Amino acid sequence: MADHLGALLRASSFIVLAGLAAGCVARPVGDLGRAAPSFTHDTAMPVVGDFMARQRKEAVSNFNKTDQETEMHNRVWRFLVAAHAKDWFYDTAVELQRTRLTAATDLSFKVDRYYGWLKNTPYQSSRTRYNTVGSHITADIDTVPSTFAAICAVIEVDRQRAEALRALSGLDPKAASDVAARKQENDASIAWFVRALNYRYDSYSYALNNLLVETPHEQSLAVDEALRRMSGYVTRANRGDFCGGRVTSSGGGTAIIPSRFQKFGDNEIVLPK
Repeated sequence: MADHLGALLRASSFIVLAGLAAGCVARPVGDLGRAAPSFTHDTAMPVVGDFMARQRKEAVSNFNKTDQETEMHNRVWRFLVAAHAKDWFYDTAVELQRTRLTAATDLSFKVDRYYGWLKNTPYQSSRTRYNTVGSHITADIDTVPSTFAAICAVIEVDRQRAEALRALSGLDPKAASDVAARKQENDASIAWFVRALNYRYDSYSYALNNLLVETPHEQSLAVDEALRRMSGYVTRANRGDFCGGRVTSSGGGTAIIPSRFQKFGDNEIVLPK
């Protein structure tokens, strides 16, 4: 029976991959940038992906997802893709990784893609590129707190599972392995979010640096300030501080990087207007 199921899943994987190769792999996007329902992306690909993850000896839990875990995945997904910017975030590779059809590929993402997209987009005004970067950073900053809260809720769910496992008897024989596997899956999702947040920040920073050389404008000051605000969240994410802390621009709380304009030294920088 197990051999038959394995053969069926292997055949299904070839069918799914062939279908994806013939069409768009990226997850469909609905209103307000949210993922749109899709049998292929929500059911078929994850089923085959779990099978392939097991072949790679990765942890795969048989537990149903809690509401908190579903919320976290939905909020994290927004940071894994950038549908507004023509795949500068490797949307196709992200979807294959999200559904576990492939192992992690985001470790090799290059930070110059966002700047390349900005540079090649035919804006009527060069100032608009700064406004675009600023609006993207602001959208990230506005969404990070709710994503942190969702991650914190999942961390608490994992803690409660571990407590229940220790305290209760008469459990399913696979309960302990499923608890461990789900913890590893959640940890992997959280780590991916942290890498994605760093990638976005580094990509924005790379773009701003290059725009300052290519088309210097006073709008760069606002973008730089937005990046400084974002850096506080990046710092918190890198140290795993999702459940507490406060991001401030001065005083106590999480430190935020100084302005890049301070790096110019004592020379006065006069940006064209």
